[in-house]
Amino acid sequence: MGAVVGTLTMQTKQRRPSTDKADDDLEMTMVCHRPEGLDQLEAQTNFNKRELQVLYRGFKNECPSGVVNEDTFKQIYSQFFPHGDASTYAHYLFNAFDTGSTGSIKFEDFVTALSILLRGSITEKLQWTFNLYDINRDGYINKEEMTDIVRAIYDMMGKYTYPVLKTDAPKQHVDAFFQKMDKNRDGVVTLDEFIFSCQEDENIMRSLQLFENVI
Repeated sequence: MGAVVGTLTMQTKQRRPSTDKADDDLEMTMVCHRPEGLDQLEAQTNFNKRELQVLYRGFKNECPSGVVNEDTFKQIYSQFFPHGDASTYAHYLFNAFDTGSTGSIKFEDFVTALSILLRGSITEKLQWTFNLYDINRDGYINKEEMTDIVRAIYDMMGKYTYPVLKTDAPKQHVDAFFQKMDKNRDGVVTLDEFIFSCQEDENIMRSLQLFENVI
């Protein structure tokens, strides 16, 4: 989760927010997709207007059209992992942001997900992460899905991070995941099992709190 939040927030601090609401509303009319108003987004997320202004300018700076397709998303995300191949993980991450399966991410999609990852409750953060791992969106995480996710993470981090990585390392991680999470040993992990197991793990709980004050 740290990789998700850290890379998605680094670009939002580039410019200082305007305090003039009229300026912000004017800027929002000058892109191909006009996002919802600040008042509505403030009500729907855990960000205040000033924070939304910072996020919007960072988003518009990277995506002047107001929407991000998957290829652009991969290009942006890969910049943070120059020694690895982030394309597969970015594909899964893009799908998690694109909750409507529209093939693009709007500012509302971006800020809603970021609100959960940065300011959401423990349960909300874990639900979002579960949905990321549940690739086929059937409500369960199976071993094939988890293997795909783990391999994508290893590819993304690259050889410099794992210089002595063994070929069976992803399988070992997946086996450990299911040993911990699959409480009833039925071969899949449900949302309830995932949340319960994560809440038992102090390291996971600490990682969920790392980025709460990043913006």
